[in-house]
Amino acid sequence: MGSSGTNTITNSTIQELMRQNQFLEEQLFQAQRLTALGELTGTTAHEFNNILMTIINYAQLGLRHHDEATRTKSFDKILFAAKRAAKIANTILATARNRKQNFEPINLVILVEDALLLLEREMDKYRIVVEKFFQSDIPAVLADGNQIQQVLLNLLINARQAMPDGGRIILKISYDEENEMIDFVVRDYGCGIPADKLPYIFDRFYSTKLGPDESGKGGSGLGLASCRSIIERHQGLIRVESTERKGTAFIVKLPTIIRSKLLEELGKSSGRQLEVAGT
Repeated sequence: MGSSGTNTITNSTIQELMRQNQFLEEQLFQAQRLTALGELTGTTAHEFNNILMTIINYAQLGLRHHDEATRTKSFDKILFAAKRAAKIANTILATARNRKQNFEPINLVILVEDALLLLEREMDKYRIVVEKFFQSDIPAVLADGNQIQQVLLNLLINARQAMPDGGRIILKISYDEENEMIDFVVRDYGCGIPADKLPYIFDRFYSTKLGPDESGKGGSGLGLASCRSIIERHQGLIRVESTERKGTAFIVKLPTIIRSKLLEELGKSSGRQLEVAGT
């Protein structure tokens, strides 16, 4: 009986530790999300300033010139800039408001395009050319859009930081029909990751950087660990390939809605079997 009591206390303690660990994981995840949101807000503040200057300049041009062609051109430019500002604002607001996991059908191509919109100014500033190779008509993934966007932004910023003197980023999205997975690749042609450091880059608090760069991003050792955690929550996979002085590629695989629903059904089926076995 004494042995049984000891086991009960031990199991209870383990369960409590697991609960506390899960709570701390969630708190850390929220802290990472807010940090990413803060960095993004700082980046887009500069972009908003550029948009406002565009609106002001074309408004002044329209006021100075009374011919129809000049005014029409001015109005078109103002409308385009205003729509761009609204899209950026809506993306930031959606990220800030959604604090709970909300899995829904997501088009990964649209999500990547939104991420590129938010980082366009930063990419231009550091002379980064982004080349996109997106397969058309790919199936949706069942995902939390904010969380996946956080992964996309992190991988894109990492790729930019790997090329401080400018360079090229290749983005690929394709549909693996056989396995019902969507493959997303972010490839840079920067400094690469040393072979002895490569096995540890997804470890929490491990970083190959000395600290944040001049934009205030990176160096905490939490970004890639958070990316892996998010992708695993989505029942996906993330891996890296890198060669020093040649570049790095991050490969993300996310299940399509079909695969997600199949995995969900398998999970429910396994749970029912365990309940029957327990009885």
